[in-house]
Amino acid sequence: MVMETTAQIDFQGMNASDRVRVEIDQQIAALEERFGRVTACRVVVKAPSGRHKNGGQYEINIKLGLPSGREVNIGRTVSEDERHADLAFALNDAFKRARRQLQDEIDLMRGNVKSRA
Repeated sequence: MVMETTAQIDFQGMNASDRVRVEIDQQIAALEERFGRVTACRVVVKAPSGRHKNGGQYEINIKLGLPSGREVNIGRTVSEDERHADLAFALNDAFKRARRQLQDEIDLMRGNVKSRA
């Protein structure tokens, strides 16, 4: 499937990696294949800072644009989870949360669930 979404990938505190870009592009393509309504996507990959005694964690932020100006924002999990020190785990976890939140938002758009308002 050809990606129609304009994806912007930013790396902070680390060098851009082709391997990571390919992984992110594959994750975005999977979202589009499943939901088909993503109009824009921005992914920020932030490397761990050197200030933590026990090593840092990657921070992955995803912002998805949907029709009608709706957005889905996926930020870093609140809890300190040492597994986020592994970039592959952090990426997979962020996109798993993106799938859940995107499904919830699409259900709202389709009227399949009552609005929280």
